[in-house]
Amino acid sequence: MMRRVLKHLFAPSAKRLFPEDALQRIAALIAASEARHTGEICFAVEPNLHPRAVLAGMGAQQRAREVFARLGVWDTRANNGVLLYLLLADHRIEIVADRGFDDRVSAEQWRGVCQLMEERMRVGEPEQAVAQAVTALSDLIAAHFPRAEGDVDRNELPDVPHLL
Repeated sequence: MMRRVLKHLFAPSAKRLFPEDALQRIAALIAASEARHTGEICFAVEPNLHPRAVLAGMGAQQRAREVFARLGVWDTRANNGVLLYLLLADHRIEIVADRGFDDRVSAEQWRGVCQLMEERMRVGEPEQAVAQAVTALSDLIAAHFPRAEGDVDRNELPDVPHLL
């Protein structure tokens, strides 16, 4: 437990891994990907959890669910928001999808997106990791929530990544 607390106390900087220009490119990629479907993609990166949360046993999945609620990813008309969450201290990637994806996308499919991202993160390419994950998420979303010709894009969630 103490080792995990130390990892969180000395976690890498999200701003160092994702400088402002990278965040802008990720936001543009999210916006472009959403032109293919009616879903909403939200990316959030958090360097670490508070030591009290770590000591209480909070994991990345639980925290991702909290972030999903806090950022209002659930608050889309078609219940088709998706959170891509990265917790740097634990090297964990989580995807939380709204109930519109129930019985449409399997846990294995979501896990596949995480694995794509993990591969790029492992070789030190954080921006490319997120770009690859956003593209894969967009493919999954478009299969179930395609944008019909003439549909107006109602951007229900900001495309700008969240540094928590």
